[in-house]
Amino acid sequence: MSDQSSLTVLVVGSGGREHTLVNACVNSPLVKRTLAAPGNPGMAAICECEPVAADNVDGVVGLAESESVDFVIVGPEVPLCLGLVDRLNDKGILAYGPKADGARFEGSKTYTKELLLKYKIPTGAAANFTESEAAIQYLDTASFPIVIKADGLAAGKGVVIAEDFETAKKAVVDMIDGGAFGESGKSVLIEECLVGEETSIHAIVSGKDYVILPSSQDHKQVHEGDVGPNTGGMGAYSPADLIDDAMMQRIEAEIVKPSVDGIAAEGIDFRGTLFIGLMMTATGPKVLEYNTRFGDPETQVLITRLETDPVKIMLAAAKGKLGEINVKVKDEYAMVVVLAAEGYPNRYRKGDPISFPDSMGDNQFIFHAGTKADDAGNIVTNGGRVLGVTALGANLPEARDKAYKLSDRVDYKSKYLRRDIGAKELARTE
Repeated sequence: MSDQSSLTVLVVGSGGREHTLVNACVNSPLVKRTLAAPGNPGMAAICECEPVAADNVDGVVGLAESESVDFVIVGPEVPLCLGLVDRLNDKGILAYGPKADGARFEGSKTYTKELLLKYKIPTGAAANFTESEAAIQYLDTASFPIVIKADGLAAGKGVVIAEDFETAKKAVVDMIDGGAFGESGKSVLIEECLVGEETSIHAIVSGKDYVILPSSQDHKQVHEGDVGPNTGGMGAYSPADLIDDAMMQRIEAEIVKPSVDGIAAEGIDFRGTLFIGLMMTATGPKVLEYNTRFGDPETQVLITRLETDPVKIMLAAAKGKLGEINVKVKDEYAMVVVLAAEGYPNRYRKGDPISFPDSMGDNQFIFHAGTKADDAGNIVTNGGRVLGVTALGANLPEARDKAYKLSDRVDYKSKYLRRDIGAKELARTE
């Protein structure tokens, strides 16, 4: 397989993260043909989309074989946890993303916590429970606030920060006995509530080699001022200047390298994204969780800031040749503002026609997340997070202004957005 403009690449997924990755493939000199499964209308405008669900492992493997795909980039966590990469590799198809043994760090928060404690990586104290009675006894002696997490995959929503015993008890009972998150919540992790500012680090990992991508900060809560329920992310920016060079060196020494080395020491050949959620506490950075794929919406600001071809980096990681790549980042800021549907993350309407601007400036992007084409071919809303409006600028105020101006040129009836993405960062710098 030659690397020069010859690759047929398949991107698995249908959200804003995958649209960003498809955009990178379409613009890569290494790629001659890009497919997406199942894709979305934004991707369909620039590549071939096949109606195969991301979690249909047999279907994705079959598609990769029938279309002679050279390289598969797996976007979401569910197919990774289902062993899609294992199956592709068994067929001799190169893929970016960890095998099932590595994806388990996202599939089980308890499994991650055990690794963190074993390798003495800074994190909060925690205990795991599968019976509500034992969990409630533990809460009787706990200090509040405290964090209740569904152990398994819950699409970014299986976390409750409980300010008091009654709230914590209700969360435990809802998850374990009430099936609030299905099988994912039958086991819960009760965790010390770390206080500080949250940020995340994305490392592209290949065995013991890794490249740390620029810092970024997501905004999880649905309303301005960081209030309301947690979402999959309402916006992000990069770089996050609360992580200066000295702090990044500390995070690498205390968290990233020990994490990569610890995973390798467990006999796991991890090739993909290790996305480390951090709380910047008064005593230093501590790990909240691992994810084993690119974050959404962080992907929209990280991938667009890369000067080095993202496909080249991911391909090298999948081949075990990441150490040969010198990754360069643009000296620019990026911001993504998520345009959601009113009512998200709870009940929201679907099917609103979307009006898009006729044109955009350079380094401005509208990445589709929850959209579909209706029977008449019009693009309508089809999810809680609908679009990720992304812009680059020489500094954060410029990136913000461009992103919000572009956001204001998009219209649909249930449109909802936060107007304070990056506000803490801007307050610090101003």
